[in-house]
Amino acid sequence: MPSSTAFRTYRTEGVVLRTYKLGEADRIIVLLTREHGQVRAVAKGVRRTSSKFGSRLEPFMSVDLLLAHGRNLDVVTQAQTKGAYGHGIASDYGRYTAATAIAETAERLTDIGEGGGAQYALVAGAFSALSRNLHPSELILDSYLLRALATAGWAPSFTDCARCGAPGPHSAFSAPLGGAVCPSCRPPGAASPSAATMELLGALLTGDWAIADASDNGARREAAGLVAAFLQWHLERGVASLKHVERV
Repeated sequence: MPSSTAFRTYRTEGVVLRTYKLGEADRIIVLLTREHGQVRAVAKGVRRTSSKFGSRLEPFMSVDLLLAHGRNLDVVTQAQTKGAYGHGIASDYGRYTAATAIAETAERLTDIGEGGGAQYALVAGAFSALSRNLHPSELILDSYLLRALATAGWAPSFTDCARCGAPGPHSAFSAPLGGAVCPSCRPPGAASPSAATMELLGALLTGDWAIADASDNGARREAAGLVAAFLQWHLERGVASLKHVERV
């Protein structure tokens, strides 16, 4: 018969979203995992210089974990690095603030104990891209935000009318209505972004980096404002980390 320990422990892949100090030497680690969604666990003794895996459990790291079920919080018993993204992100202010906003959004969009495969893949991919400086950090952030919202069930439209489906492109944007809106559906106060901005938003949602990387600063700034408005509408309050993000 399997030992009781086999039932109390489980292995999973995760990315570290946030950490808190606990007592004199421990930390609470907030993780987004592939199989178990959001997990909060205690890493005992991790703040001691002699800790075996302290550096592996810093924010933005991708890790393979063995955890033990606890009454209130699980306990990290093993941690192996899968993606050492922390240093590449923390060494640059723009990348760091973008990653912090991604982590805060991921924590808000995921629940404890629910499968998080798609959201996990988005966060891990964004942290990897930031650490390698594959694209401008603000574009990686906005692409992640749009894709994460779409995965959560709030996919925006940047071509056809989000309300009636009239073929686009359209020149108005309404966060409450779900994105682009036609003249008949346009509500008072709707934004009027440029065609270049709408093209950029569509590229960020679909991952068309050739178009996104070629965009100009004006389109990037306008797109960022619309993404933030769309995010705030669906989360019902803003993501505090966004105000620190370095924009062009």
